[in-house]
Amino acid sequence: MRAPVHAAVGLGANLGDSTHAVTSAIHALAQLPETELLSASRLYRTPAWGRVDQPDFINAAVLLNTTLTAPALLAQLLEIERNAGRQRGGDTAALRWGPRVLDLDLLLYGDAVINVPGLRVPHPYLHERAFALVPLAEIAAEMVFPGYGSVGEALRQVDAQGVEAIAVQAASSAR
Repeated sequence: MRAPVHAAVGLGANLGDSTHAVTSAIHALAQLPETELLSASRLYRTPAWGRVDQPDFINAAVLLNTTLTAPALLAQLLEIERNAGRQRGGDTAALRWGPRVLDLDLLLYGDAVINVPGLRVPHPYLHERAFALVPLAEIAAEMVFPGYGSVGEALRQVDAQGVEAIAVQAASSAR
């Protein structure tokens, strides 16, 4: 059996009942095989990033303890998205940063740096995204963020204006 790794996942949605989509995804993450949900942030309302002509997002972050490999964990995240109605496709900025019913991003996988087709960890834009760093820092400020020190240090380098907590913690532990 593989040694467990702490993995950070960012969650977001801005179509339909976004709050429900994010909280349901947190519960689905808690049910993954070989994985324990360690903590979940509060929910945050955040302005759209990349393409701003769309509704605000609901965002959160979770910290998992898992023995799944990074590619296997990513496959599980994509399956949760599909089950929520997410259809991935296209590679233009309009599609990539457009509205979605659910978006799950593998932000960090221990202190690993991974760059293979379809998977880059740390997430390549994490250091620029307050909507991901604010909820992640709430639950894992000291987590190593390769190239940036820690999550908390990276958060101090971005403008977090407009990222507003809207709810209490969605689920701190489901097991």
